[in-house]
Amino acid sequence: MLPFRSEIRNSPTQPTIKIFLSDESLDERIKKHLEHFNDIESIEIRESVEQNRSDENITVFLKDDVDINKMKQSIDSSLWWYFEEDLVDE
Repeated sequence: MLPFRSEIRNSPTQPTIKIFLSDESLDERIKKHLEHFNDIESIEIRESVEQNRSDENITVFLKDDVDINKMKQSIDSSLWWYFEEDLVDE
């Protein structure tokens, strides 16, 4: 099982990136990890209401005029690095 999955959500008010972790106990740690991105406006841990999803997700709100596709790639790369480092440390 993959450690995470991310999706772009295009809402009318503000596009977001949702991150679903395999291990929800890491939500706070991942939230802190993502806070170093300058293009992120805010990050929230939310309860998921979608079917066939994890109970929680990390919702990332971007600043205006940020390319959401590039930002998703940056976040994904950073999370892959994070999980690879975490696995090496164990």
